[in-house]
Amino acid sequence: MESTVSMIQQVLVGVMGCCIGSFMNVVIHRLPRKQSLALPASHCPHCGKPIAFYDNIPLLSYLLLLGKCRHCRASISLRYPMVEAMAGFLAVALFQRYGFEPQFFIEFVFVILLLAIAFIDLDTYLIPDVLSLSGLALGVLASFLSIRLSWVDSLVGVLIGGGSLYLLAIGYQYLRRQDGIGGGDIKLLGMIGAFLGAPGVVLTVVVASMVGTVVGLIAMRRSGEGMKTMLPFGPFLSLGAVAYTFWGEGFLRWYMGMLNL
Repeated sequence: MESTVSMIQQVLVGVMGCCIGSFMNVVIHRLPRKQSLALPASHCPHCGKPIAFYDNIPLLSYLLLLGKCRHCRASISLRYPMVEAMAGFLAVALFQRYGFEPQFFIEFVFVILLLAIAFIDLDTYLIPDVLSLSGLALGVLASFLSIRLSWVDSLVGVLIGGGSLYLLAIGYQYLRRQDGIGGGDIKLLGMIGAFLGAPGVVLTVVVASMVGTVVGLIAMRRSGEGMKTMLPFGPFLSLGAVAYTFWGEGFLRWYMGMLNL
């Protein structure tokens, strides 16, 4: 009986996550364009027809409509079900770890913000301050309820996250005489520090740099533009932060154990 209840709870949490992911799609599309998140109601970006509620069910509607608008049959971006599915998966994964404890809500808000920031940065090469700075403030406030770090750890994470990347940006600009790290990335790493503390910042940057280097080399080879190839760094920072959220503390314990051998 207990396992059945747990399964039902996980399904409901997954549905909730997908619904929030659906709203994040609205944020990703409208926020950079400075459009209202509430009005007008959801509509096809191609023909402008309103989307009925039965065509706006996360994941299910995309499958039933075969990825096309009911009215004009234009293709719907695969990003929409991807964001919904990722949000649902993250919600269930965090619920399995914490249940309905405050830490579940803290970390779900964090990863959902990272999800929106990553896709906005991919589209626009910009990270909205309203997400990163609001997230930073929420991270510091949430530290008073967090079981992973104290408010002091949170503030130190903000200073090390935002400060280290700021110094790196100054150094890059001095050496290359051009901007290499955007202000949005600096604020994003400050937000990551608020939720994860200094160790989270360090491992986030390591993971982001490693993955970003590999992807960057592939992109440079394909584009033929060499060092002029531009890639947003926000998605890599977001990936590193999510990786630390789920596996970072375990990795640190393993690493410190290796050092004690």
